[in-house]
Amino acid sequence: MGTQQMMLMILGIIVVGIAIAVGIMLFTSTSASSNKDAIINDMMNLGQYAYRFKLKPEPLGGGGRRYSGFIIPQTLATNENASYVATPNVQTVTFTGTSKLGYGTVTAVLDSAGILGQFTYTGDLQ
Repeated sequence: MGTQQMMLMILGIIVVGIAIAVGIMLFTSTSASSNKDAIINDMMNLGQYAYRFKLKPEPLGGGGRRYSGFIIPQTLATNENASYVATPNVQTVTFTGTSKLGYGTVTAVLDSAGILGQFTYTGDLQ
């Protein structure tokens, strides 16, 4: 085998290696972004659930105009996207979702008007 053929083979191996590395990076970033979007969507649903709890009178099992006492139902506390924890105060609820895929956490605050905001991200979800 000639020197020129050997150089072309080495160059081909390098190009294929770079292409594989770029493909893996693209897949990882797309997967993290997709997981982040799914966690935010789940938190929006949990926020609506918490706001309904706040608006429901205490005799009917609600919060009576407060978030105090809100607990995420066991069926909604974990899914294929993340595990969720709620920290209720009188006028706000802080939700924290920890990615099941190991990408990090998303934290958001539900205000007294039922609006979810103040998102913070850790790990690959930033």
